[in-house]
Amino acid sequence: MTKRRDFLQGLLSGGVALASARLWAAPAFPGYPFTLGVASGYPSPDGIALWTRLAPDPLAPGGGMEPVNCPVRWEIAGDEGFSRAVDAGVAFATPEWAHAVHVETTRLAPARDYWYRFHAGDATSPVGRFRTTPPVDAEPGRLRFAFASCQQYEQGYYAAYRHMLADDPDLVVHLGDYIYESSWGKSHVRRHEGPEPVTLEQYRARHACYRLDPDLQAAHAACAWLFTWDDHEVENDYAGSLSENRDDPRWMLARRAAAYRAYFEHLPLRREMTPLGPDLRLHTRVPWGRLAEFSMLDTRQHRSPQPCPRAGRAGSNMIERCAARDDPAASVLGDAQEQWLAAGLAAGRARWNLLGQTTRMAQADNRAGPGELLYSDSWDGYPAARRRLLDTLVATRAANPVVLGGDVHSFWVNDLKRDFAREDEPTVASEFVTTSVTSQPPPEDAIQTAAKEGAHVHFATGLHRGYVRVTLTPRALTADLRALDDAKTRDARCSTLSTWVVEDGRPGPQRA
Repeated sequence: MTKRRDFLQGLLSGGVALASARLWAAPAFPGYPFTLGVASGYPSPDGIALWTRLAPDPLAPGGGMEPVNCPVRWEIAGDEGFSRAVDAGVAFATPEWAHAVHVETTRLAPARDYWYRFHAGDATSPVGRFRTTPPVDAEPGRLRFAFASCQQYEQGYYAAYRHMLADDPDLVVHLGDYIYESSWGKSHVRRHEGPEPVTLEQYRARHACYRLDPDLQAAHAACAWLFTWDDHEVENDYAGSLSENRDDPRWMLARRAAAYRAYFEHLPLRREMTPLGPDLRLHTRVPWGRLAEFSMLDTRQHRSPQPCPRAGRAGSNMIERCAARDDPAASVLGDAQEQWLAAGLAAGRARWNLLGQTTRMAQADNRAGPGELLYSDSWDGYPAARRRLLDTLVATRAANPVVLGGDVHSFWVNDLKRDFAREDEPTVASEFVTTSVTSQPPPEDAIQTAAKEGAHVHFATGLHRGYVRVTLTPRALTADLRALDDAKTRDARCSTLSTWVVEDGRPGPQRA
């Protein structure tokens, strides 16, 4: 634990330090090639997915690399000084994949800390670390993780990740809007590198712009991450092949293919997630022994169009008296993913079932008094799909289901019920929605109206940027809502806004 704490302190105080290494015979680079850092993801009891990308000039076409294959040596060690080698090999960074490197290994021991680095030419990457998960039948006593979403680059700095790193998490879970394709909002503190991306090179540059942030790089180097995406990784409010502007679906799918490829090229995704044109299978399960299982869900790729859009448009709208909202065939996950989720929950043995998805699931009525005013891009636009998911949680007897969400740039703590109109309806699951890392919130009066209209809403506010810190034990889940004092300053302070507990066997959050 002391070595791990020292490593994290080094990241906080001085950034990610370069490790020394013997030279590797390979082409010289016009500059340091590991400008975008390193990352790990999707740990298992015996393995991990590792990532880096060679980009000496990351915002230039091709990242400043010559269009040639380049050997990259990687190594994993049982100590930060790399005196105890565990695994090593050579991967090739190719121009077809933006000289990104994805490595997977299955030679590790469970529940262990490991350190890793890459070498290319005479350059050595920053050092990263990760922890493997416990054995599948183990009963670990604790898991600590953080989850975050919505990090519009122009609207603030990533101080949330600096504080998240200080929390010493085992995992970080990112719930979408890792990049933003669009420039919007007010009081920008920095700028995107270019106009809204639609081509592969443009999406590559947008990802590189975000990955150059030092706090984001340090958080990636500190521990393994899990991911799902929302809309801004491609285009605001897209649903399947339908864009918010009702573009030709063929054009939209070509844009989606470019965005998905760039997403894969810049994150530590598994090989099974390699995109095939406009398709990428992102949903997956990650168990943490028998303490918890993460079901990471994709709510964009297979989504039905949002009901009752504005005239001439597609995408989100505030809707009332919308008959299309009641379509029983409408889906957020798609049929195949719904069946996959049901099968996994039925077969699962975890004490806590954590559903990582992108937005608020609980109903939020934005109209005071009679009638309802609902946001169509959340699960409120798809009540039949929401009911099917909650019915699945009941039918499979999934233990302690907890839904994690983001997207709405505000904290929410909710009970999830199959019928939100009935106050006596039993609570099926608990829900925690994180605010944004930087992205600006909706009006606070609308949030408070929705909170007052729903007895299932325990807490809601959009006044703060931040993240949620979760400590999980066999007996309880404890969620701390972590709030920055000002995301527009690099040295923002962070404090706990409120703390909530879900007890084993008792659905519904309670204030600590």
